[in-house]
Amino acid sequence: MPADERVSRALLLLRLSVFLVMFMWTMDKFFRPSHTAQVYTYFYSIGGLGNGVFYAIGVAEMLLLLAFVVGFQKRFTYGAVLVLHAMSTLAAFRQYLAPLSNLLFFAAWLMLASCFALYTLRDLDTRWVVRRRLEGVTE
Repeated sequence: MPADERVSRALLLLRLSVFLVMFMWTMDKFFRPSHTAQVYTYFYSIGGLGNGVFYAIGVAEMLLLLAFVVGFQKRFTYGAVLVLHAMSTLAAFRQYLAPLSNLLFFAAWLMLASCFALYTLRDLDTRWVVRRRLEGVTE
């Protein structure tokens, strides 16, 4: 199998797995807004937000994630996913100070590296992506 085919297959698997994790976090906003409120209060020091705010954030995230998973406007969507996940990873800095009590938080660094790889190699991520039909337009 040619190298470009192996790379595009690996990037597809990265994109699908990042989507799956972020999709579940987004669904949490719809099904457990009280949990989301606790997360925003503890990790981001943003309290007092109502369910409507979390639903709106959830809708915006879902639109972003759907565009991301189909490879639409990769520079923007892959970049936004990278930034959102970087903020989430860095916001959990207290968890890294007690590593043996918070082992699962360290998986965020692997996902952050995956987001970075997807953003950096977005032009090689060609499987199951929406193609722009405009001639001469590249991402």
